Amino acid sequence: MLIQEYQGEWLKNFSKLKRVFENNILTKDIKIEHIGSTSIKGLAAKPIIDIDIVYEKPESFEEIKISLKKLGYYHNGNQGIHGRKVFKRKKKEENHIILDSIKHHLYVCQINSSELQRHMIFRNYLRENEKERAEYEKLKYKIAEMTNQNRKEYAKLKEVMAKEFVESIIQKSKEK
Repeated sequence: MLIQEYQGEWLKNFSKLKRVFENNILTKDIKIEHIGSTSIKGLAAKPIIDIDIVYEKPESFEEIKISLKKLGYYHNGNQGIHGRKVFKRKKKEENHIILDSIKHHLYVCQINSSELQRHMIFRNYLRENEKERAEYEKLKYKIAEMTNQNRKEYAKLKEVMAKEFVESIIQKSKEK
């Protein structure tokens, strides 16, 4: 199944990944955030850890990029989302037991990035609001069913179908 019931292991896996990044990124001008559905206790999700490495000073990005390159990552642009830099990892001759064994998506965002703010607002709201968390989970299962559990098709359809829901959560958060 594409979508799995919440697993406490996701938080442990995030912590392992976070330690690797903290120990290998040269600049200390970073904060590492667990975002996405796996960061929300009780929410079913694709078992892929989403991570935002957040930096403050613009010059820190190059230091982060160099450090990530040493871990086998490459900068893959923003994939159409302004304010978010995507990093992917290519398999290296020297395997990294943690990075190779835990499925994850890695993003790098400046602290004032609107995309980062959206990630954080959405995550924090769903962590605190069970009703909306259940609605979002139901929507995710519906999309997975509509796409016959196909990951690529799921991602495309979720982009369209979840957009209105995400916007409603952002709006509700502003009203609180």
